[in-house]
Amino acid sequence: MWKSCVYGRWEFSSGQMEALSALCDTFLPSVDVDDHLHPSVHHRLFYQTSASMAGTPHHVGEFLGGKLEHPKMFLARLAILLLSTRIGSFVLCGKKSLSPNFPYFQTFSKLSSEKRQEILLSWSTSYFLHLRILFTSLKIFTHFLFFTKVNEKGENLSWKAIGYPGPDPGRAKTRKLEAQNTQQPQDQGPEGSCEEMFGSLHKGIINLNQSREEALHKLHNLGFPVSIPHSRNGRITSSLKPSFIVKCDAVVVGSGTGGGVVAGVLANAGHKVLVLEKGSYFARTKLSLLEGEAMDQMYLGSGMAATDDLGVVLLAGSTVGGGSTINWSASIRTPPHVIREWSEKHELKLFDSKVYQQALDVVCQKMGVQSEIEHEGFNNMILRKGCENLGYPVETVPRNTPSDHYCGWCCFGCKDGRKKGTTETWLVDLIESGNGAILPACEALRVITDESNGKKRAIGVAFAFNTPFGREIGIVEADVTVAASGAICTPALLKRSGLKNPNVGRNLHIHPVVMAWGYFPDSPAPDAWPAAEKRSYEGGIITAMSRVVANSETSGYGAVIQTPMVHPGLFSALTPWISGRDMKNRMVKFSRTAHIFALARDKGSGKVTSETNISYKLEDSDQENLRKGLEKVLRILAAAGAEEIGTQHAMGRVLNVKQASEEELERFVKEESSRPLQKLSVPIGSAHQMGSCRMGVDPKGSVVSPTGETWEVEGLFVADSSVFPTALGVNPMVTIQAIAYCTAQSVLEVLGQKKMM
Repeated sequence: MWKSCVYGRWEFSSGQMEALSALCDTFLPSVDVDDHLHPSVHHRLFYQTSASMAGTPHHVGEFLGGKLEHPKMFLARLAILLLSTRIGSFVLCGKKSLSPNFPYFQTFSKLSSEKRQEILLSWSTSYFLHLRILFTSLKIFTHFLFFTKVNEKGENLSWKAIGYPGPDPGRAKTRKLEAQNTQQPQDQGPEGSCEEMFGSLHKGIINLNQSREEALHKLHNLGFPVSIPHSRNGRITSSLKPSFIVKCDAVVVGSGTGGGVVAGVLANAGHKVLVLEKGSYFARTKLSLLEGEAMDQMYLGSGMAATDDLGVVLLAGSTVGGGSTINWSASIRTPPHVIREWSEKHELKLFDSKVYQQALDVVCQKMGVQSEIEHEGFNNMILRKGCENLGYPVETVPRNTPSDHYCGWCCFGCKDGRKKGTTETWLVDLIESGNGAILPACEALRVITDESNGKKRAIGVAFAFNTPFGREIGIVEADVTVAASGAICTPALLKRSGLKNPNVGRNLHIHPVVMAWGYFPDSPAPDAWPAAEKRSYEGGIITAMSRVVANSETSGYGAVIQTPMVHPGLFSALTPWISGRDMKNRMVKFSRTAHIFALARDKGSGKVTSETNISYKLEDSDQENLRKGLEKVLRILAAAGAEEIGTQHAMGRVLNVKQASEEELERFVKEESSRPLQKLSVPIGSAHQMGSCRMGVDPKGSVVSPTGETWEVEGLFVADSSVFPTALGVNPMVTIQAIAYCTAQSVLEVLGQKKMM
């Protein structure tokens, strides 16, 4: 019997918890297992364990109760309330909820599992968008949490059945040997560990949420003047009531791909720089590499950020190092056709200059970008072989990792530090210069401005941080302020700071992604391909790419074909749901199921109103490019030797390629790739957001000038992907860093002028 539970600001009654449990158990029920097909004890445990037996409803309740903020979250809470009542169940479920016997009306939890399954399937294809949103959100939460939550031993009951080892076992063995050889504890804190294990960032990490007094003392010792305001009479201090004020030359909001570059350049030039980071800091040895924990701790919105209609799931870093800490290593220079478009159509001469080319060279050298691969992973092997067999162009993707970096867990942070994100490059420069510090877990509230002679000027940032005694406010006073918290958070910050430019938050591009999958069963044959030891979650995440439908030589708007990293939680969230048994049957094929995606350079755009209120709409041409890409992906998977192929469309159709005729394969590919991509019929993802504070030559159509400074506020610069004039079309890390490097030179000029005054 369920008891009432309180999650965040919401209390779920016992009846509501019973309804939530019934929903979760419909998605993942306890089912009988075929001992002939699945003889192991691990398979029997997996099939016979329901979501509620694993405690999943409680975890879903935490998300619904306020852990995840989204404008449509009230729908799920309202639905659970209705499903806990007879009349409410009839409203949402229709005639399927009726019984032939008195009292005729039944609550959702009292229905048979077959009836509940029919109801959920009807929601997934309903004409009412709100029912599709309800189905999608509950399906994602239930599956992701079931397959990622671990016990006290760090294990999940499904992992052995689906062939998943948990957090990178190869790295774990290496660490154990290193610890034995050095006779050092594996879990010691950063102050007592060697730099090879932790890097040098810990010397400049200021944790205000642990001991404010110690943190302020550390700031003072690093050369940052700190004062405690004794009077609340000042205009700024009286409205914000800060606990302290710290002064510096430049404050950078965001430590990621753009902010890290600016911070490192300015500090190396001798300026005192403070970096405010909303996310937390995780030293290498503190990275768990657990999918659920890492997504919760290192991604915006716990990895569940989405557009307002749940049409696109948005992956964005929210940790020290930002996206560079959790990205997939691809390090591609700004394409020539994009440079031409930005320099000619948008009249931004910077991009067609030697200055920009030199910036590209500098950042690539800094990250150690190279194109060699010693061993290619499962997904990329399949992409490469399929393309070669079909005669499609395929190329090796440059990475900011060494050639022997065979790691599929870099999306949860790089345990050995060999992926050269900003925590291993520019932020190290910041700290080693002696001129900088990083304040993690500090959320920028607004840029503080002063107005004189009719012109606004940025004079610092107000930020919030949590302490054991509650939430407190701090102020950084600076000559220059740099907003670099990404294309979602930067426009939200500028809006909170009072900027009126109507372009702030508009023109959001996302590189929409759709995927297809192929199943390659194990084979005992010695010459089997892919080799039996290969697994879908291992190896460099993106090492191969095809531009077969990229249109690089014509419009520049098309789609590139690449591979993702899909661990069990994301795999289950993406997989079409037909029934609980079907889902478990698909999951046991996890470790030999390859995913390949098409990524569009989108013309469609969206709008950022706040961090949790984001709208987006695909243009017809974007949908057509994604469909063309998806068609090629299905052909690639089949040509590489997949036994089964399919997409993630809600219908969940599967084709057994080995048993199908050429005509059947052709028909399947055409039908599946031509399906509509709207109204939640297919999951669409985005790992690249850009353009929401775009650069231009006129304030009527842009937010920042070619120097990166906002048109509206002097001394306020933007240095992240939000300044892109259009979508880029490829992984943006190198382009972000190159633009940020150029913007840093503009900031240096401003700071130099102020020093002379």
